[in-house]
Amino acid sequence: MTRDELIEKNLGLVHSCAKKFIGKGIEYDDLYSSGCVGLIKAIDNFDESLGFKLSTYAVPVILGEIKRLFRDGGMIKVSRSLKELSLKATKIADEYKKEHSSDIPISELAKMLNTDVYKASEALSVSTPVMSLTAHSEDGERELDVPTVSVEDSLIEKLSLFDIIKTLEKSDRELIALRYFKHKTQVDTAKALGLTQVQVSRREKKILSIMRQKLI
Repeated sequence: MTRDELIEKNLGLVHSCAKKFIGKGIEYDDLYSSGCVGLIKAIDNFDESLGFKLSTYAVPVILGEIKRLFRDGGMIKVSRSLKELSLKATKIADEYKKEHSSDIPISELAKMLNTDVYKASEALSVSTPVMSLTAHSEDGERELDVPTVSVEDSLIEKLSLFDIIKTLEKSDRELIALRYFKHKTQVDTAKALGLTQVQVSRREKKILSIMRQKLI
């Protein structure tokens, strides 16, 4: 499956993540566009050898990109070239929606812009004005904070975990993948790796200790 096909196939993940932030102060189009950037980053950095599904890795990356909008106050600094590309992307997207009554696929937009899907997503992410995360009360004197509720922080933390797993030796990565991503018992893991259950137990404890130290 090509890169563009993977992106198109997993856009549902972006919608699912973006919907969690509806009503938090940023337009849905911006949430979705940032999520698309996260999806593309996840696909480009995904390592099948770790033994888990793309969606498991992609969700925290997508959420991380969306949450960045809130951390940055919705303000995104862009270059002149990106602004120009954004204007073209917006025009094409609007015309497509009028004609087809649906949003233009990122891969198709990229072709029409003569760029890659990452750049096309980035162009769309800056095309819509961002709403403020604060609002004033009727008397104009008080400023009301719009809360940005933490969503699935445990998934975000997996990003650091995955980075640490990548630093392990191949045999150690296989052991962790079997035990914690494929949910194999120590006995089954031992059979798969040609070890004894005792060896797996000892090695697993050592690997987890190393990982904990790196997470601190």
